[in-house]
Order: sequence, then structure tokens, then C-alpha cells
Amino acid sequence: MAERAIAAAQRLQVTSKSIRSLLSTTADSARAARPSIAPKPIIDIKSIRRNPELHSQNCEDRNYHAFSKHSKEIVQSFEQWKLLQHQGRSLRERNNKLQSKLTHTKKLNRNGEAQSHDVVEKERILEEAQKLKGEINEISKQEDTLQSHIEDLAQDLPNLTSSETPVGSEPKVLEYINSHPDSPSSHPHSTSHVQIGADLDLLDFTSAASTSGWGYYFLKNEAALLEQALVQFALSVARNAGFSVVSPPSMVYSHISSACGFRPRDQSGEQQVYSIAQQEADRGRPELSLAGTAEIPFAAMKASTEIEEAELPLRMVGSSRCYRAEAGSRGVDTKGLYRVHEFTKVEMFAWTKPDNESVNELFAQMVSVQKRILEALGLHCRVLEQPSHDLGASATRKQDIEAFFPSRRDRDEGWGEVTSTSICTDYQTRRLATRMRSKAGGALGFPYTANGTALAVPRVIAAILENHWDEKEASVKIPKVLWPWMHGVEVIRRKKQ
Repeated sequence: MAERAIAAAQRLQVTSKSIRSLLSTTADSARAARPSIAPKPIIDIKSIRRNPELHSQNCEDRNYHAFSKHSKEIVQSFEQWKLLQHQGRSLRERNNKLQSKLTHTKKLNRNGEAQSHDVVEKERILEEAQKLKGEINEISKQEDTLQSHIEDLAQDLPNLTSSETPVGSEPKVLEYINSHPDSPSSHPHSTSHVQIGADLDLLDFTSAASTSGWGYYFLKNEAALLEQALVQFALSVARNAGFSVVSPPSMVYSHISSACGFRPRDQSGEQQVYSIAQQEADRGRPELSLAGTAEIPFAAMKASTEIEEAELPLRMVGSSRCYRAEAGSRGVDTKGLYRVHEFTKVEMFAWTKPDNESVNELFAQMVSVQKRILEALGLHCRVLEQPSHDLGASATRKQDIEAFFPSRRDRDEGWGEVTSTSICTDYQTRRLATRMRSKAGGALGFPYTANGTALAVPRVIAAILENHWDEKEASVKIPKVLWPWMHGVEVIRRKKQ
């Protein structure tokens, strides 16, 4: 009995040292990153504890090597937490016995028996009880710290990967839109949209570089009209598919971005998010950042709320300005509209019932909207099932659609991403505390989410300019579906001097 007590005390001592080190590192940084107003995440930690190898391998498959040991550390931390629970119970039981003795001593005092002995005994009991109180408080503090540490580790883990997702770095080509441009004869020229934009007075990168720096641009004349036409066309297609139009904010709390799976830095440590500098008077308030996609504010619309099952699927679409630091990308696709810091994008987002059939149906609908838009624009595209290395933290599955850019034949065989659709299951709703109340009542569940790009304006403008460029006539034909918003412009020609 004594040996077990000594062993338990030794284990507790080791645990206490490791937990105290957490008090000044992980837990503090987590509290700093997630202010009190932030939704409290509700991660399924029990599932992680039961399947640590699954989550570890999932991290490896997705190139999240830094997090591959998190699930095992969660298991170890939980064992430490259980040991603390046992020690705490033992101390509280001992404290209850002391309280009982103290009560008995007081009764003896009132009867006037053995007064001197009882005073000494009472002082001893009070001294031991005070010591136990300090030990119990310390254990409670260590339990809370361990619990916070476990939750932080769990939040870092990416979503589990769909069986539809190819493991590794190679995507799977699913289909083509508007046929495959088999040979250069299909697109005899390789004129870049940068050159076309300059010839037709549509794009101005030089002035933008002086105004804002690298990665910015001015859309001029018909290109500015084209932006608005593309937004309206994409919104109309999505509305006809049952999506409600919402105009979201472009500035969001940084903790909301993190809950949606967007971190300030990528896996390589490169800055990806524009954070808003705080004034001295704002210190201590939640940090703000510019949204890289409307997916973030859309997801946050239902943070810390309940959705009735009868409302699902709840679908929305909206146009917004998006901001991406793209640090580390200088020198890669730096010319033109392909990789920029600020752009207009039409985004689809939806919540659905938490089952694969419902979310897969929604996913297919989003891809169908994208295909209808790109097909109507007359662009050659291919649909890809993206591999595990290309999945963000929140996605379990992702399909991209790439358009053919004649000027990019020497890079990726001319293909470049123009849309993306992802299933996020309950990754975002658990981190944003979005619950679903079922028709049958009972326990609240977590709805699934999916998101998809209806249209990213700059890249689609670039694709239209290159694919509809008439070298002989030095002109660009505007897709017919955009004419209603082009104020009578059907063909873009050189401006008369």
C-alpha cells in the first residue's frame, strides 16, 4: 500500500513539473489568441483518443508533419489528467475526513471534555486541512492547464481525409469542360493577358505598383465592366440554383479565421493573412484581419447559434473583396492577374445535415454551378479531385477546376486553378459552436459545411482575354452571357487615338 502511494506521488511530481511548464507556454498563447468573446470550440477529443494512429497517419498523408504527434500527446496528457483526478479525489476524501474529525472535536469542546488535548488536535487538523486545500487548488489548476493543452492540440489537427481523396501530391483528372485543347492549333497564339490588357488599354500594373506595390492592379474601361458583369452572371447562376445572396464584411476577427482553418502562416511558416495593426488604445481587444475569402464571414454568421434541422440546407452566395498576403510567392506567377493580393470573388457557402449523403449532394450542386458558369464563358477547363497534400486544415475533400491559359503552356501545361470546392464536415461548426437542433429533439448535433468558389474575377478575366483573343483582329470577343451587363460592348477593340 505504501509503495503504491510513493509511486503515485512520484508520478504526480513528474506530471506537476511538465504541467507547470505548460502554464507559461501553450496555454497562455492559446488564451491570447482566443479572446473571451470567441466561440468555445467543442472538439470530439474522445474520438481522437480512441484513434490516435488514424489521426497521426492523416497528418502525414496531408503533409502536416508538425502535427503528426499531437494525437499521441493527447492520449498521454489525458492519462496525466486522469492521474491528477485520482490524486485530487484522494486529497478531497482526506479533507472530508479531517472536517468530520474537526466537527467531532468541537462537540467534545462544548461538552467540556478533554479540552487541552482537543485544542492541540484541532490546531493539527486545521493545519493539515490548510495544507490539503493548497494541494487541492494546485491540482485543480494543473487539471485545467492539461485540459486546455489537450484542447489546443486537438484544434491543431486537420480534418480527417475522405476516401475519395488521392493520397499524396498528384490530383486525379475527372472530366473536361468544353473539350480538351489537345494541340497548339486549338489556340495558335500564346499571347499573355498582360500584353492583351496593355494593347487594349484594359490593365495597368505600373500605376498600381506605385500606388500599392507588387501584386495589385487597375482594371480599366471594358475590364472594369467585365468584372461587374462576371459578378452579376455568377450571382444569377447561383441564385437560380437556390442560393440566397448575402454581402459579407471583408474584415473579421483573427480568431474567427483560425476557427475556419485559416492560420496566419502556412505549413512553411510564410505569412498568408493581413493582420490589422492595433492602436495603443485598442490593446487587449480582439485582433482583426482581412478575410482571404467570404467563406470565413459566412461561416461565422452562425457562430454560437443553433440551426433548426428544417432550415437545412442553408445556402448563400456573395461577392466580396479578398485579401491574401501570398508571402513567399514573389517570382512565381508574378506578372499579371494570376497571383494578386486583392481581388473580387463570388463565394458559395452552406450548412447541411451532418451525414455524407446530404453534404455530397450539396458538394455536387456547387460543382455543377461552377461548371455551368465556366462552360457558358467558353473556357476550356478540367475538373480535378485534389490530393491530400493540397487540402487545407478544414477540408475532408476538395475538387478544383482549372482553366486553360495559352500563355502558360510552359507551366503546368497551360492549366491554372479558377475555382475550388470543399467539404469541411463538422470541422468549422465545432470550432465556431454552431449547433443543429434535430426535428426529433434530443441532443444537439453539429451541421456539416461546404464551400465553393463560384467565380474568382481576376483569373477568369485573364482566361477570357487569352482564350477569346483574336490575333488577326487584335480584339477580344465578350462571352454572350455577359452582354446584359456590358452596356452594349460585345467585342473589345483597340482604342482610337
